Amino acid sequence: MLVSRPMLADVRRRLTAAIALAAAVHVAVIGAPGAVREACAQTQPAKSGVSSLILKGGELFDDQQYEESIQVLSAALVRPGTSKADKIEIYRLMAYNYITLKRTEEADSAVRGILVLEEGFKLPSTESPRFRDFFDATRTRWESEGKPGRADEGTAAPVVKPVRMTHSSPAQVEPNTAIKLSGSVEDPDARVRAVQLFYRTGASGKFVHVSGAVSMGRFRAQIPSSAVKPPLVEYYLEALDKGGLPVASRGDAAGPLRIAVPEPGGGVLASPWFWVPVGLLVVGGAVATALIVSQSGSSTSAVTVRITE
Repeated sequence: MLVSRPMLADVRRRLTAAIALAAAVHVAVIGAPGAVREACAQTQPAKSGVSSLILKGGELFDDQQYEESIQVLSAALVRPGTSKADKIEIYRLMAYNYITLKRTEEADSAVRGILVLEEGFKLPSTESPRFRDFFDATRTRWESEGKPGRADEGTAAPVVKPVRMTHSSPAQVEPNTAIKLSGSVEDPDARVRAVQLFYRTGASGKFVHVSGAVSMGRFRAQIPSSAVKPPLVEYYLEALDKGGLPVASRGDAAGPLRIAVPEPGGGVLASPWFWVPVGLLVVGGAVATALIVSQSGSSTSAVTVRITE
């Protein structure tokens, strides 16, 4: 609908409230209760399902975009309800990426992840000897170590307790301002060894990753000021185990978290075209699906808003 000048103040108020509310209700989805997990799932587009992420990860590997492939596959790995077969395929593709990048520790960890799930797994004879040799060498070491992580015959498999990350962020920040992020990690089995932050300016392009600090159940990370440019910054956080594989996340490559960055001195409606994808944010019966603001100079020519209450 078109919003006239007298209505602009109300639009500003509702937009600011929606952004702040979206930031306030960040919830960790790994191991989240059923109702919360279902609500979080509603904010993810259909194309970001686990199967689609695995397919995308494989395509990126084929295109020799190995880091991007790992990021997409990591998103699939930490999604709740991922099946055993899907996890095996994710670990296989992640191992291929890591082997290609000569990151042997992570590759070894990915292969072990497969063997814990399916002890008899083997790559087909048609697969590259480079990958088959690595898988066979890892299997030999894993068996010589007593098959760690695998239950003995007739013994129930060990129950792995979920890792939960809790985190909130500001609704918006000024341009060229470093964003300090922090939160907590609930880690009953002490699996987390590191936290990584992935960020990018805008809603497209490659994510840059940096290491965060984690200690005593708390983590810290920072998005540098050089990356904080209008209209927004996207980012996500991953908790990694001792093998360098993700065990929990806040956001991911397919569904990153967002912080609005207004034009200098103009607030959230300063840019000629500024959009905030709120998604399906359901709180108190209000649903904000999308918002696009068009401005020309100091006057507002049109505002397109879709809000269902």
